[in-house]
Amino acid sequence: MTQVAFPKLLSSQIAFDIARTILDGFDKHYRLFREASQAAKRHFETADWAVAQRAARERIDYYDKRVGEAVATLENDYAPEDLVDGVWREIKLHYIGLLSGHKQPELAETFFNSVSVKILHRTYYHNDFLFVRPVISTEYIETEELQPTYRVYYPAADGLRFALKRIVTNFQLACPFAALDRDVQLVEARMREAFGLDQLEPNQQFQVLSSLFFRNKGAYIVGRAINGAREYPFVIPVLHNRRGELVLDTVLTDPLHIAVLFSFTRAYFLVDMEVPSAYVQFLRSLLPRKPKSEIYTLLGLQKQGKTLFYRDYLQHLKHSSDRFQSAPGIRGLVMLVFELPSFPYVFKVIKDFYPPPKETTRAQVKEKYLLVKHHDRVGRMADTLEYSDVAFPLHRFSEELLADLRQHAPSLVEIEGERIIIKHLYIERRMVPLNIYLAEAGQAKDEERIEHGIVEYGNAIRDLVAANIFPGDMLYKNFGLTRQGRVVFYDYDEIEYLTDCVFRDIPEARNEEEEMASEPWYPIGKHDVFPEQFGRFLLGNPKIRHYFMQHHADLLTRAWWQSHKDRILAGEVQDIFPYPQQIRFHHPITTPAL
Repeated sequence: MTQVAFPKLLSSQIAFDIARTILDGFDKHYRLFREASQAAKRHFETADWAVAQRAARERIDYYDKRVGEAVATLENDYAPEDLVDGVWREIKLHYIGLLSGHKQPELAETFFNSVSVKILHRTYYHNDFLFVRPVISTEYIETEELQPTYRVYYPAADGLRFALKRIVTNFQLACPFAALDRDVQLVEARMREAFGLDQLEPNQQFQVLSSLFFRNKGAYIVGRAINGAREYPFVIPVLHNRRGELVLDTVLTDPLHIAVLFSFTRAYFLVDMEVPSAYVQFLRSLLPRKPKSEIYTLLGLQKQGKTLFYRDYLQHLKHSSDRFQSAPGIRGLVMLVFELPSFPYVFKVIKDFYPPPKETTRAQVKEKYLLVKHHDRVGRMADTLEYSDVAFPLHRFSEELLADLRQHAPSLVEIEGERIIIKHLYIERRMVPLNIYLAEAGQAKDEERIEHGIVEYGNAIRDLVAANIFPGDMLYKNFGLTRQGRVVFYDYDEIEYLTDCVFRDIPEARNEEEEMASEPWYPIGKHDVFPEQFGRFLLGNPKIRHYFMQHHADLLTRAWWQSHKDRILAGEVQDIFPYPQQIRFHHPITTPAL
């Protein structure tokens, strides 16, 4: 007969008190997180866009602040000699007990890890002391009865139009609609066409998440239509018009459009969720190709996204055998980029030294990446995952890559037996570099692809500018194409706020000597930008030049850049739509408002 060994009775009061302190820190964090999400509804109703943007930026820092508070409390209240290995093991066990009945157990486990790694050496980074694997199941966590995760509506019983109107009015937005009946009729017609709802099955229903999704100047109703054995995702954007009234701008029914709305290149949503795992499960039914890590991240729970991503990465590493290698494309002056070919992400390490003309430091580069993390990425800047002390299997690294790391980033590389530790790196979704895409299209004489790449490149610049971002280095190698064919910027070491730039025309030469000089004869300030020069390094290829001048010639003029800078300085929050213009209902009184 096999004997089962039971753990001895937990006996450390210190361990229980520490576990309670950490959980109290998490509960404070999530309470403030939900309050920020609830405030987003008020900001939307009052159209207070500047306050809404500031609140969204501040919320990103909530987590690290609460972790810092918890660490400071533990370091102040307990002597290091009290925190022996046995106590730390008990801390985790007590913590597991405290999570019984908790509504956000997976987030609380991640918070425990975040606090613990600030105190423990990395030799403790295993499942005895941390939640390397989750313990508490998130299946079937119950919400409060007054706010279920989603509400159900029955068009077969109430009529399709009436059900759609109830979906909208149940959110009780404190603003009048301009013409709700008209908008609902437009949504109904679009849904009938897209979903084939003229023949309703007995179990036909709409399931709609109970909280609105807020981002920038839009609110989004997220749901799915069920008709028989078929499920159809939909999202209804709600906007303000010029008179401050609300309109339903369109209904997204194409899974591709919905995927772009929930892209890793956009700012995080603000959503009031009592049970976030239930929202993630619902959204996965709408976005089956999107990993849970990305869904948590786009809901503003980026630390949980990091945790799940790293678990997925470890699983992939265990079940693959290819080797890490330098990423294809032109090598950057600031970042060393490598990849695992079977894994759809790239790893970016800041180099120790930068050759001229680069003038920057590691701290400044990290500040640029932090700027992007806090900024509205408007679908044109890739989100990044930042990690410290990441261990890789040494035998999986190519000799060339090891040599590059030792040469270019020796301060960040440490060998521990059969592991290589990289002390700081960023991880991004892998994309096809735009310069490679254009070169391959040119070799294939595929003018349609060339035009698409250049149109998207110019559109990316325009969206970044509308969000007060000047890319700095506008070379094609710093942009990439996503799976949906959208061009995205991903090299941030020279990024600047548009409003910090000084846009100038090149002065006319006063004589032939100045005109023929190899160096500029006029003074150039640190933030001076000369748009007419862009063509010299962007438009050498005749085909590229043709399509650029056809679609984006105004990007080569100072007037275009200055006009956008002036609008931002005047306080205007410019409008970038996360879905195609042609699918909007185009109300004549609607101002673009995303």
